[in-house]
Amino acid sequence: MSKKLYIKTWGCQMNEYDSQKMAELLDSTHGFELAKEAEDADVILLNTCSIREKAQEKVFHQLGRWKKLKDHKPDLVIGVGGCVASQEGDAIRKRAPFVDIVFGPQTLHRLPEMLNQLQKSASPIVDVSFPEIEKFDRLPDPVADGPSAFVSIMEGCSKYCTFCVVPYTRGEEVSRPLDDVLYEIALLAEQGVREVNLLGQNVNAYRGAMHDDSICRFADLVRLVATIDGIDRIRYTTSHPVEFTNDIIEAYADIPELVNHLHLPVQSGCDRILTQMKRGHTAIEYKSQIRKLKKVRPDLCMSSDFIIGFPGESDADFIDTMNLIEAVNFDLSFSFIYSARPGTPAADLPDDISDATKKQRLHLLQDKITQQALRIARQMLNTEQRILVEGPSKKNPMELRGKTENNRTVNFVAPHSVIGQFVDVKITDVYANSLRGELVRQESDMGLRIAHSPADILANNHHKTSKSIINNLDDLGVGTFTPHTRVNSKCEFQDV
Repeated sequence: MSKKLYIKTWGCQMNEYDSQKMAELLDSTHGFELAKEAEDADVILLNTCSIREKAQEKVFHQLGRWKKLKDHKPDLVIGVGGCVASQEGDAIRKRAPFVDIVFGPQTLHRLPEMLNQLQKSASPIVDVSFPEIEKFDRLPDPVADGPSAFVSIMEGCSKYCTFCVVPYTRGEEVSRPLDDVLYEIALLAEQGVREVNLLGQNVNAYRGAMHDDSICRFADLVRLVATIDGIDRIRYTTSHPVEFTNDIIEAYADIPELVNHLHLPVQSGCDRILTQMKRGHTAIEYKSQIRKLKKVRPDLCMSSDFIIGFPGESDADFIDTMNLIEAVNFDLSFSFIYSARPGTPAADLPDDISDATKKQRLHLLQDKITQQALRIARQMLNTEQRILVEGPSKKNPMELRGKTENNRTVNFVAPHSVIGQFVDVKITDVYANSLRGELVRQESDMGLRIAHSPADILANNHHKTSKSIINNLDDLGVGTFTPHTRVNSKCEFQDV
């Protein structure tokens, strides 16, 4: 009988990616199957996040619940990973001695050895080191789960914003080699993935080594990903304004696979606060980047992160943030009330803003962005939008759901056979966080380029249809890929 693995994940999309890799790794090495409930598992892993307030207390509260399971099942293995594990290390075991394994984000690839060692010696293991790229070299090939997939291209951050723990919990910026990234995406494309989301704590700081020891920057990586057959949409998160260079803006002008949505955290609209945060840019510089970007992509939708109530934030400083929100016209935000993170420079600043003031400002900010989101959504009413169908609707399994280019979820009625494909939908109802639509046409009626996997191309390059994919074959069968250009904001494509 196979053993069961349960993983509970808190935090960012990088943590979601890491948890998926843990599951794939332990399946390949130990044959673990995922359990839906912790009560059914032989191994329980908690992948933690240290961004939110009282992150450590949340971890120990969860561990207290699981201790009861271990009291009834002494052989149960409990492991704690993620950023809190990296931050706290052996202190986790001192407070929760029943925890068997403590591992950091950069050592999750060592989980098989940790489990083997635990089985032999029954001695607890703590490994929160930073072995850099070794993690990616040890992970199994990716397994697609739907038409959209995350791919980590770099980890860590070297910006050292005064409020942030990432450099201390995930290390400084480390980029995966270019060939490794492209290989993983090509494998996913072969499995039917149509949309890839490039991940990193500071994703546009990517500096991947190439085969000739030169360096590939982020904009060049995006161009290469766009040539992988079957990949029709490219997203990325999270980026930093300091690294949002002109070559990335130029990529939006001529890479139709780059979607009409950008998440670019700004944190504050006040220059004084941005300086205290050590963000490395001003509000006007941020707005200038967006202005240049919208010249080449007028329909681009923007989302961002905001920290409310940073030490010393005055009413005037907060108004600067609200003015920036209006000027950029954000339609989504991840906004948080400031709370000091242990070990960060900002933790030494006096937290001189009352909780009531912080909550009031947060409410005003979120209400402003909700109003803007509704206004943008209403502009989409009665328009046709191209949707990548992800699967059944979360609220009604008889319906389907998918994402627009600008990252809006649309629920609609259609046959389940279109899951994983593109459809055109007419928007009939709009809400702040989702849309409703009616099916207009399926992918087979769109005249899009036919997506072939690399294996299909090799097997069928003599067929006429391959000419729409590969042009000008030489004597060795090597051809030139002809990209497609954007016709309009509905993500339609035509041959060039």
